[in-house]
Amino acid sequence: MPPLQSYSITDKGLQRPNNEDCYLSTPDLNLWLVADGMGGHEAGEVASAITRDTISEQVEQGNTLEQAILMAHTNVMQAIESGQGGEGMGSTVVALHNSGTDYDIAWVGDSRAYVWSITAEGGQLDQLTTDHSYVQMLLESGSIAAEEMETHPEKNVITQCIGSFDNPNIQVDTLNNKWRPNQWILLCSDGLTDELSNQEIAEALCHASSIEDAGDKLIAAALDHGGKDNVTVQLIASPQQHNIPRTTLMQSPWIILALLAAFGLIAALAWWL
Repeated sequence: MPPLQSYSITDKGLQRPNNEDCYLSTPDLNLWLVADGMGGHEAGEVASAITRDTISEQVEQGNTLEQAILMAHTNVMQAIESGQGGEGMGSTVVALHNSGTDYDIAWVGDSRAYVWSITAEGGQLDQLTTDHSYVQMLLESGSIAAEEMETHPEKNVITQCIGSFDNPNIQVDTLNNKWRPNQWILLCSDGLTDELSNQEIAEALCHASSIEDAGDKLIAAALDHGGKDNVTVQLIASPQQHNIPRTTLMQSPWIILALLAAFGLIAALAWWL
């Protein structure tokens, strides 16, 4: 089976002096990931790079994503203890490993994975991951409603990350799904989801002509909305890609009915006048 088609892009944003995000795109290993470092200059980028490199090495050795992420957690903590990077540094991660007919996703923190299913009418966006965040915990406990999450003052507080000594036994969440025809998997840092709602992400994807165009559109939209954080986007296409004729405006029965009604109104007005 040929390597999956993919596209990766990152930007430091408009307000940060450096980029603490990083990504890995290794089609030959069937491995992709986004890591969002934290801890400031010469710390966050160190943590995310250790996370990326460790997971790549571990998967190449035949370990699962979960095992690879747990090893990355250990390596970041050891780096802190040896004086590499800085105290308090850490990283989130979301990773995808392709197995041919299906794929595994694993994550820690609030970097996300979505699936975009292309249809004749446009497409459907579904969030695959659940954030390890304080507002998610409040939502699950019933303390806040879903619509309050985006405006909550502590929306960016995460409950676990790679390299945290406060939580040495992190819980790696995982999922396994079958590939479906005409799907794209989107991996991203919170620099995207803090700026764009799921609806806005879906709209950008709906207007994209390719995964490259989709990635560029998402980055541009995040920057247009303020670009307050580093932003990283990866898109991985399903191995089952088929041409789907998109419904044009004139092919839609609702548009045709609306146009007929409009023409009828114009004719009636012309007759009346």
